[in-house]
Amino acid sequence: MYAESTAVVGPLATFSEPHSYDLCEFHAQRLTVPLGWEVVRHEIDLDDAGPTGDDLLALADAVREAARPEPPRNPADDGSGTRRGHLRVLPDIT
Repeated sequence: MYAESTAVVGPLATFSEPHSYDLCEFHAQRLTVPLGWEVVRHEIDLDDAGPTGDDLLALADAVREAARPEPPRNPADDGSGTRRGHLRVLPDIT
């Protein structure tokens, strides 16, 4: 947070963000900031670092969904939502 003159040190990021850097524990502990800046440290509770019950249920649901077979595709369906048969009536032009 450059505009607020604050450096925040916490757990590794879960997504890429500009001006955010992942540091190893050694360097995170020794981080220094410019004079007048504030350092905010978010400590990790190692007892609570694992996945929650909700995380595990969401993972199980995702695995079940991925394992579910896709319904057979109808060859007469062109993907537009309207059914097209393979036979057509053509006008007699004779």
